[in-house]
Amino acid sequence: MKIGKVDTDKKVFIVAEIGNNHEGSFEVAKKMIIKAAAAGVDAVKFQTFIPDLFVSSEDQTRLDRLRSFQLSFNEFNELSKIAKKKGLIFFSTPLDIKSAKFLNTIQPIFKISSGDNNFYQLIDKVISFGKPIIISTGIANIEEIKKIYKKCSKKNSYEKLALLHCVSSYPVPTEQTNLASIIYLKKTFPKIVIGYSDHTLGIDAAVFSVMAGARIVEKHFTLDNNYSNFRDHKLSANPEQMRLMVNKIRKAEQMLGKEEKKIQKCENEVKRLGRRSIATARNLKKGHKLSSSDLICVRPGKGFFPSEDKKIIGKRIIRNLKFAQIIKKSDIK
Repeated sequence: MKIGKVDTDKKVFIVAEIGNNHEGSFEVAKKMIIKAAAAGVDAVKFQTFIPDLFVSSEDQTRLDRLRSFQLSFNEFNELSKIAKKKGLIFFSTPLDIKSAKFLNTIQPIFKISSGDNNFYQLIDKVISFGKPIIISTGIANIEEIKKIYKKCSKKNSYEKLALLHCVSSYPVPTEQTNLASIIYLKKTFPKIVIGYSDHTLGIDAAVFSVMAGARIVEKHFTLDNNYSNFRDHKLSANPEQMRLMVNKIRKAEQMLGKEEKKIQKCENEVKRLGRRSIATARNLKKGHKLSSSDLICVRPGKGFFPSEDKKIIGKRIIRNLKFAQIIKKSDIK
C-alpha cells in the first residue's frame, strides 16, 4: 500500500494519533506535530468533527466537551501545512460526512474509526474520493469485517485498503490485546495490508504487533500523560516513549526481515566451519576400496558433505590417508 512516499511493503507506517489530545488548543496541536516529527513517526492523525452531527442533543455533557475540543476547518488546514513542512503525512478521521468532504481537500488518505466501521453512509462517501482507506476493526466480529471488506473491495482497489486490528477499550487489558488477530486477519484477507491501532498502556503491544505482521502501527500521542483528566492521555505515548517506540519498531522490522528462508551473509563463514566433511575412520592405504565403515564425518565442511557419501563409497583412494583425514576429490579415482 502506498501512503504518500511510504510503501508499507518496505516500511512499517507509524502514525502518532493526536486525536483530541490537543483539547481544542491550536497552539498545543502545533506543538504536538513538532514533537511527533522529532520522535520519527511517518504521520500525524487527528479527529475532525462537527459536534451536532456526531453526538445526540440528549447527551449535553459530551456535546459540551466536544465543543471545547473542536478545531475549525481553517485550523486543520494550517495544521496540515505544518505537518507537511515537518516531512509528515497529515490526515484526520472524519466523524461526520461534512467533515469528510472538507478533509478530502487537504489529505491524501482517510481513516475510519472503529465506532464508525458500520456507518456505511460515511464509508461510501470516503470510498467515493478514491483515496487509500484505513479502517479500524474494533467492536466488530469477523462477519462484520467481511462486510466492510466486501463493500470497499467492490469500489476500491485492494492496494488502497488496510484493516487495523483494534480493541476498543481505554485502556485495553493486557490479556485482551489479542495480537494474534493480526495473523488471523492477514490469513483471512491476504490481498490487503493489515495493521494495528493500539489502546494499551505503554508501547510493548505496538512494538510486538510488528512481529505479528502489522505494517501500519497507530499509537495515541500526548505531550504529557498527566496533561488532564481526559482518558486518552493516560494510554498515549509521550514524546520520549514515542521516540523509543519508533526506534524499537524499526529494529523489530529489521529483525523480522522477509518471508523466506535462505542462508544469510553472516552465516557463510559458519557454514564452512560448522558443516561436516566425510573423513577416514582409520588409517587407509593407497588403493583401498572405500566402504561405509571406512567413513566418519568431521568439521570443517570443505570436502564431501555427509549427504554425498554415495559419491565415494566403492571408489579407491589413490594415496595413503590418515585417521580423520578429510577425503578430497583428488584422493579418489
